[in-house]
Amino acid sequence: MSRAPRATPDVTPPPIARAPTGAVLPIPLTGGPHPARDAGKRIIAFLGLTLIFTAVSASLAIGIGTGGGAGELIALVVMWSPGLAALVTIFAFQRNVRGFGWQLGRPRYLLIGFALPLVECSLVYGLVWPSGLGALRGDLFGVVETLVAITPGLLIGIVLALGEEIGWRGLFVPQLARITTFTRTALISGAIQAVWHWPFVLFAGFSSAAPRWFALSVLTITVTLAGFSAAWLRLRSGSVWPVVLAHASFNLYVQSGFNPLTRDTGITEYIVDEFGVAFVLSGAAIAYVCWRLRHRLPEAATGRCNPVATIDDLAPGRPA
Repeated sequence: MSRAPRATPDVTPPPIARAPTGAVLPIPLTGGPHPARDAGKRIIAFLGLTLIFTAVSASLAIGIGTGGGAGELIALVVMWSPGLAALVTIFAFQRNVRGFGWQLGRPRYLLIGFALPLVECSLVYGLVWPSGLGALRGDLFGVVETLVAITPGLLIGIVLALGEEIGWRGLFVPQLARITTFTRTALISGAIQAVWHWPFVLFAGFSSAAPRWFALSVLTITVTLAGFSAAWLRLRSGSVWPVVLAHASFNLYVQSGFNPLTRDTGITEYIVDEFGVAFVLSGAAIAYVCWRLRHRLPEAATGRCNPVATIDDLAPGRPA
């Protein structure tokens, strides 16, 4: 009587999950038994250093101003305060500067970062001009000509915006996403970035012709709402560059494009510019869309699976 052959267990190792460089993965952090505590320490260190560096740069901005050659240098120092704080923080913890999302990522997210503010501004001002809330200087051909002419200035805007975004989205958002939900990550990061702007609005002339309390209130809301699209882009793409492009694109096309093309009709300062209610409405719509799309983020980035790690934790020798 012959025996049936004994079944041998399958010892083939399971396939290794891979993700785009910088993407958030639902696996434990390496380097310590308390990854959430580690993320908390990094956040506290980053915010503390940001406060110190911003106190210095804000003092210079308030005392000297941001106009002229010296003022432009001070503006650069101001915008790089969060970035410098983030670089010092990460180097103190890791002895390297990996984990900010240095890789460019997929082109689609870079395109979204560049185009989204341009589309938003075009819709906002395109509705304001014919409504009488603001008037167009010239014609539509002049609008296109102006926007094309100023686009090379995006390179300078990227240098400035990179300083802020290395801090807020390069470090702060990924660390927050390790310990809380996407909604809280977006709200907290956006709100703290908004408060960071307060000294410059109140004391350094970064405002509009509208009353200062109005400009401060609107800016706080719009920057907080922008935290949703910025956090979504950072976590979805695994790269800081789409957010840098979005920041630079918005500043360029509002400040150097659409604002100069708009004539005040009496209440225009309350409607457009970075301190106008129109951007509260458009920002709320974009934030809602990004919030609804949170299910497209890696599961860990939605707060349902913590702790998490980035690809940098998996491959310490590989730049992000």
